[in-house]
Amino acid sequence: MKKSKHIHFVILITGLLLIFSCSNTNTTKELSEAIQEESESFNEELLDKVQHQTFNYFWEGAEPNSGLARERIHMDDKYPSSPKNTVTTGGSGFGLMAILVGVERGWITKEQAISRYHKIVSFLAKADRFHGAWPHWINGETGKVYPFGKKDNGGDLVETAFLIQGLLTVSEYFKGTNPEELELRDKIDKLWKTVEWDWYTKNGEDVLYWHWSPEYEWEMNFPVGGYNECLIMYVLAAASPTHSIKKSVYDKGWARNGNIISKDSMYNLPLVLDYFEHNEAQIGPLFWAHYSYLGLDPNGLSDQYADYWELTQNHAKIHYKYAVENPKEYRGYGENLWGLTSSYSIKGYSGHRPGADLGVISPTAALSSFPYTPKESMQMLKYLYKEQDSLIGKYGPYDAFSLHDKWSKPRYLAIDQGPIPVMIENYRTGLLWNLFMSNTDVKAGLDKLGFTYTIRD
Repeated sequence: MKKSKHIHFVILITGLLLIFSCSNTNTTKELSEAIQEESESFNEELLDKVQHQTFNYFWEGAEPNSGLARERIHMDDKYPSSPKNTVTTGGSGFGLMAILVGVERGWITKEQAISRYHKIVSFLAKADRFHGAWPHWINGETGKVYPFGKKDNGGDLVETAFLIQGLLTVSEYFKGTNPEELELRDKIDKLWKTVEWDWYTKNGEDVLYWHWSPEYEWEMNFPVGGYNECLIMYVLAAASPTHSIKKSVYDKGWARNGNIISKDSMYNLPLVLDYFEHNEAQIGPLFWAHYSYLGLDPNGLSDQYADYWELTQNHAKIHYKYAVENPKEYRGYGENLWGLTSSYSIKGYSGHRPGADLGVISPTAALSSFPYTPKESMQMLKYLYKEQDSLIGKYGPYDAFSLHDKWSKPRYLAIDQGPIPVMIENYRTGLLWNLFMSNTDVKAGLDKLGFTYTIRD
């Protein structure tokens, strides 16, 4: 790989520092400060670059008719399981927030963003919905459901929650009184208020169900208990001004009558909550620390079950420490190469995590963890762009790779690219956190569930 001009600069300054260090204390200090300033500048440029590339997945790479995020983009143009025009509901929610990053960073204008958002919300208003919930996949040309699986051809409440998280964040950003912004907020408000969260309690049970289909009804039978990526679904269900759930749905369904709390630890770090579906003292894939927290700010967030900053930060730190230990001795694992999450894998798709590690690294895991592990995430970012640039493409780092098995594909998934620009922006400025947490309905939902939280200035 070609070295950056910043690397040449640091090498030059380091040499001069060695020459002058023994004879001139002031010169030594000045040169040290110059190195630090140049290093910080290089870091900022890298952050800009990866954010811009991943933002473009949702801007330039969007499905043209709907404006929504393509479920996947394969640079090798091979699409094994869904047509190229398939859009993803949850990934599009992440993309809505990524587009705001593009506005703030000056890559697109506010007017361009508003135009795109109008296209998106108009499409969503006409697309298939099932008691207000959108399906996991939608045909971007027709608005009709594209089944995610045989019985998964109806509403997907989790993916809908990720989409609503993005829509509410956009609504908070455009607070102007011009007709375009007023109309956009009104359209989003109607979409938000027509999601029937309470319907998905399956006739009043104290739990939310993931799916409902007009053909198969509740046959998928997936009550959502924590802990996993679905916290935002319960928060939004409680926050709904029209179809709200009772607090008991959260306490009994999500928190499993208190059984969500964990006393276990890994690498001397408390797990805080029980990573449901996995064995005792195991931990989930890292996307669990990202999806709900693109808008929901874990800083200062707590309830009777958890301190969510400790939860999410420990989650990322455990993944980092696992890679440094590298118990399976996979090639490359260490301080500069870490992070396991659900992604493409050597054979299909897999939920990579400690305890289910196949030697496959997914860049989104470490890069979307910048708020939790800034030093460790920066080490990974530098390593990718300086040492493994063949794994970087038009829309940023490819979805997954294995140095151990010498495997990679030039392919992207919306749900993995989306958290990268959003969480990096939250690390840098808190933009998306500030917007989402300022929403009046969201605050009411958090209050209803017994959360304490911090609203930034």
